[in-house]
Amino acid sequence: MHWLLTFLSLALLNSVQALSSSGTRLLVVADDPAEKEKYSVLCSDLESRGYRLTFESPKNDKLSLFQHGERAFDHILLLPTKSKGLGPSLTPNLLLQFINNDGNILLTLSSESPVPSTISSLLLELDIHLPPDRTSLVVDHFNYDVISAEEKHDVLVLPKPSSLRSDVRNYFGGSGVIAFPKAVGQELGSSSPLLTPILRAPETAYSYNPKEEAETVEDPFAVGGQIALVSSMQARSSARFTVLGSVEALQDAWFDRAVQVPAGKAVKTSNRAFAKHLTAWTFMETGVLKVGKVEHHLTTVSESKSSNDSVAQLGSLNPKIYRIKNDVTFNIELSEYSLDHLSPFTVPPSDKLQLEFTMLSPFHRLDLQPILTTLNTTIFSTTFRLPDQHGIFAFRVNYKRPFLTNVDVKREVTVRHFAHDEWPRSWMISAGWVWIAGIWVTVIGWVAFVALWLWSEPAYERSQGKKRQ
Repeated sequence: MHWLLTFLSLALLNSVQALSSSGTRLLVVADDPAEKEKYSVLCSDLESRGYRLTFESPKNDKLSLFQHGERAFDHILLLPTKSKGLGPSLTPNLLLQFINNDGNILLTLSSESPVPSTISSLLLELDIHLPPDRTSLVVDHFNYDVISAEEKHDVLVLPKPSSLRSDVRNYFGGSGVIAFPKAVGQELGSSSPLLTPILRAPETAYSYNPKEEAETVEDPFAVGGQIALVSSMQARSSARFTVLGSVEALQDAWFDRAVQVPAGKAVKTSNRAFAKHLTAWTFMETGVLKVGKVEHHLTTVSESKSSNDSVAQLGSLNPKIYRIKNDVTFNIELSEYSLDHLSPFTVPPSDKLQLEFTMLSPFHRLDLQPILTTLNTTIFSTTFRLPDQHGIFAFRVNYKRPFLTNVDVKREVTVRHFAHDEWPRSWMISAGWVWIAGIWVTVIGWVAFVALWLWSEPAYERSQGKKRQ
């Protein structure tokens, strides 16, 4: 019986690890439940990854994102709707409240469906701007599919996204091309550090309103790299909000479809793989950092003949008080959740994971080095000497990078002065040797003087007696 319970518990643990790190309740908002057939492959992929899909219409009065003050769903997939609003249950305030409560949202757009005012207001709150006419699309006369958009050039064929920077990990890249039919471009504001473009349009693309019967476009909404086809916002709580400019890219019709750019060969699209990467990141399956043990302790550092000094622990772990000029070691465990398991976190070669020893401002900012890697975690460590300043300090690891959940770990400690019996003795201070020598010279000189004075008896003359007559 005992082995059976153990087997069942391990099976349950494996099934839990195969799910999203933030929950499996996924709400799909669509006008018509029949639209599910257009996204059957996507829905099947999500269900195979453990998600429980709930399809609701935005006009459903019984729909509620919260129940008893808690989230009723963990994630939301918003498909385009033809109505001007999304109903009383999906107002901008409620959607923002959902994000503030650690909920994740994947918003999809299409030039075939005008953007509801609710969505426009929500995006403006996040500093994401859409074309004012609500029906604009992105075209490119050099990177389009000649098979399906030979005249309109509104089906963009682009390679998978490349890395944003050398110190940022790419969760959406790979080989292959992606088809973006009837895409709505977004323009990201420059004032918010929380916004990150996932895929930008080529330099030859531009956004315009197809209802304008004009041969040329004089004042487009955005051109080239100003256009974000896929953009993201990660809140300070690490909740994620993703905007996909082309919902058609998620439809079955564009999965593994043959496309061809001008003067190119026909190839199969990688829309299905891109959809998996995009939903996995949005719904917290990738790019999720987990903090394990956080330890700090006193350390003795002894020099060795080799280049590396040996470090040994002194005292207990995580003491509440240290003394100035103590040698201290700080350790932190970090793991990364990747699809269905925890793996050791690796810092990109051009990036640094740093520790700050701070009061009002950092006194030390030190690089944390990996010292041990296990099956599912990496231990980072550094050793340093505390500053000659008493007060309330904090060990802080503040690691915030695009596409990774935020890590902000703080441990407060007290740093005191030397106790009266901890100061070094005067004979151990070389600058005091002159004064010590002066004291002993005075003492020895005084003793010598007294000895000499006592030894040197004064000479007395013999007195002669009186003469008698």
